[in-house]
Amino acid sequence: MSTPDASTKVGESEHAFPEGRAVAVIGAGTMGHGIAQVFAAVGTSVRLYDVDLARAEKGRDQVKSGLARVVQKGKLSAADAERIVAAITPVATIAAATSGVSLVVEAAPEDMSLKVKIFQDVLASAPADAILGSNTSSLSITELGARIGAADRTVGLHFFNPPPVMELLEIVRGVGTSEPTVARARAIATKIGKTSILVNDAPGFATSRLGVVIGAEAMRMLESGVASVGDIDRAMELGYRHPMGPLKLTDLVGLDVRLAILDHLHKELGEQFRAPAILRKLVRAGHLGKKTGRGFYVWTAEGPREA
Repeated sequence: MSTPDASTKVGESEHAFPEGRAVAVIGAGTMGHGIAQVFAAVGTSVRLYDVDLARAEKGRDQVKSGLARVVQKGKLSAADAERIVAAITPVATIAAATSGVSLVVEAAPEDMSLKVKIFQDVLASAPADAILGSNTSSLSITELGARIGAADRTVGLHFFNPPPVMELLEIVRGVGTSEPTVARARAIATKIGKTSILVNDAPGFATSRLGVVIGAEAMRMLESGVASVGDIDRAMELGYRHPMGPLKLTDLVGLDVRLAILDHLHKELGEQFRAPAILRKLVRAGHLGKKTGRGFYVWTAEGPREA
């Protein structure tokens, strides 16, 4: 396999998604509806699917409420906010989501069997030239592509939370991913205003593998009483110019998501990725971070405070 070239530039919009063809987003949760917003913001029609229509509609409503706050801050016009929301259509079936699209982005939980099942359903209705993109943050793109029998057009499209704000798109090339698919993926990144990096398929890719190491060590420091939650985070924010400390970032990503990644990397790569006991304890208690109101911080309307 060739080594990714970080300097590769593909900006020709005709390689991205043709005019008049929609994008399907499968999964309307935090990442899914954020990804839908990213595509809608550049004028692309988006079909948003979840396991029931109400969840897809809730995802669109969350986009609407989030944009309303941006409008209130004077950073977006009301007309532009309405245009973005209007470009997102909740749908009740995968077939309705994927018929005639040029790109499918899956944003389901980190479970390989679930993702395989989703893409098997997608293949029954999506065009034969549609790119199959997975937002997985750690699972093998090579395995996913092989198991669904469409390795050449399967690619990792790893967005970051919140997708409308975060600049990076990590493109993951599986063993069977074709070069035209990679080129189209990079063009898509350019089209939606993201800076892309290209990595070969490996456990945790580049970003999750590095990010969870820092987060897990911060948790071990907390367990052993090295410093408080706030001071550990401030150490990285002020000492290393990280925009957010590792514990607050874990709350934002979701403690359950971080635990799933660590368990996967522990199995694939070894003991350095064993999940800290405090993380497993909080997940068992249902304290999953911002989405449940409590993790390493308590999340209120006024902002987070140490738990």
